Amino acid sequence: MRHLLTGTIAAHGMALGRARLVQPSRYIVDTRPLAEEEIEGELLLLHRALDTARQELRELRGKLHGALAREVNEFIDAHSLLLDDAELLRGLDDLVRIGHYRPGAALKKQRDRLSAVFEAMDDPYLRSRKEDVEQVINRVISALQRQTSPEERKLAARVGEILIADSIAPGDMAQLAGNGLLGVVASSGSAYSHSAILARSLGLPMLVGTRDALSNIHDDDLILLDAERGEAIVHPAAQDLSRYRAWQREAAIEGRRLAKLANAPTRTCDGIEIGLLANAETAADVAMARARGADGVGLYRTEFLFLKHKGLPSEDEQFIAYRDLVMGMGGLPVTIRTLDLGADKADAAGLSLRGEDNPALGVRGVRLSLRYPAVFTTQIRAILRAACYGPVRVLVPMVTQPDEMIAVRTLFKLARQDLKRENVDLPEKLPLGAMIEVPAAAINVRALLEYSDFLAIGTNDLAQYVLAADRGNDALENIYNPLQPALLRLLSHVISAGRRAKKPVSLCGEIAGDVNFTALLLMLGLCEFSMHPSQILHVRDRLATLDHADLRRHAAQLLRAHTHEQAEALLNRIVGASAPN
Repeated sequence: MRHLLTGTIAAHGMALGRARLVQPSRYIVDTRPLAEEEIEGELLLLHRALDTARQELRELRGKLHGALAREVNEFIDAHSLLLDDAELLRGLDDLVRIGHYRPGAALKKQRDRLSAVFEAMDDPYLRSRKEDVEQVINRVISALQRQTSPEERKLAARVGEILIADSIAPGDMAQLAGNGLLGVVASSGSAYSHSAILARSLGLPMLVGTRDALSNIHDDDLILLDAERGEAIVHPAAQDLSRYRAWQREAAIEGRRLAKLANAPTRTCDGIEIGLLANAETAADVAMARARGADGVGLYRTEFLFLKHKGLPSEDEQFIAYRDLVMGMGGLPVTIRTLDLGADKADAAGLSLRGEDNPALGVRGVRLSLRYPAVFTTQIRAILRAACYGPVRVLVPMVTQPDEMIAVRTLFKLARQDLKRENVDLPEKLPLGAMIEVPAAAINVRALLEYSDFLAIGTNDLAQYVLAADRGNDALENIYNPLQPALLRLLSHVISAGRRAKKPVSLCGEIAGDVNFTALLLMLGLCEFSMHPSQILHVRDRLATLDHADLRRHAAQLLRAHTHEQAEALLNRIVGASAPN
């Protein structure tokens, strides 16, 4: 019988497939107490499952590259650390050896106990970490069950299916996407989470907050996932399937129409030129950016060079990667962001830092680079050498105060002098910009502009820091919203300061590639957007429908909004009124 469930759209699209439930919290576990003679054998099964889970994470890390690796590796690292946590392992062993629990029951008890501990924490960030604990132990439970049920197919091998889950880790989504996953319905989660962002990049339709999904959907149910309306339909009726086929035809037509925009100029309907840049990390990203008519690369992430193997990359290795990037863009400008790692990833890159309670607020970005000037200078030399092959800008992440930009400029000057003595060809100029993602940098942006040739706003982190809200925490959806007035006023302040200083300002956060926010950013005065290459044609198409002058006239009205609900209502009214006839 047809049954309709609703949720929040995290990634648009539609898909038709068989449901595959992932309900580790509902795994049937054997609760019979162990006999004394069974303990050693069951411990062996438990440790074998733990080893399997560790090996799965190692293999997954080895398979990922590029943008996927950046989004996913921090979660893989966190999960790997949990699997080696001495307290967790000791607790499991004690439950089996002393409490006579069977491995599945021990894992479930530990998961429930630790989840309760995290749930009781006052700190929203720490409270949200319970999801990591649950996902790690669920992975071990799954590995344990595969030992006793060899006929069960591995999750990664499933194709043509809609995944139904409490939540899905970015690593699992990346792994499944390569094996034919059609879409995701999650009973929890946020549209701004890493998994949601990854789904959009992968083109996978996704709903989150579909509260009754696990209790109303069964394995192998036929599911129509409609992430245009925010619906998941169990056992769709003929009219539902007809709508899906119509959507497929329209999507194909729309795809062909958008493809024609690849070589079109980027202009608003009143003729204002807007720059569309690409966020890139791999050769595939660069190729897609060129194919879709990007005006350049607005953010090239260099972390993958430091994370793809143990140890630090050499100057030549970095030079080759940067040179290939510059040449791949065929004379279009490229913005290379210097190393943006924190203490949570520094060890993997060969940089030793003591553990930090909160790496997001610790030694990361430019703070890490200035702490290791020799490592930073190697990167600077590689960038300077590559900049002879085409126009290059350098973007410095996590800037907080002008002193950091002064220090970076000094290191560039010294590296240039050394290379000149070595008779190495050097670019005549190399613009140096600050990434605005720390509230202090945004508030004090005028001082930073004295030492910066351009600015790039990183709204993903800036929003989290301004609003004190983890974007992946679905309990904070009402707070983490790009239309929050405090964030809008800060964005306007930064963009206006750049315009007055006659220095370029781009925005490279997730909202740059979201057509729902294109009008908003135009209204705030932004003229340079940087996004995942897959979004370029969609944003170019959206810009052609917007009247720049009319939107700008309403900016002051929008900035007087008191709440994000007011801002959204105003934006919708203004955009509707200014739409061309």
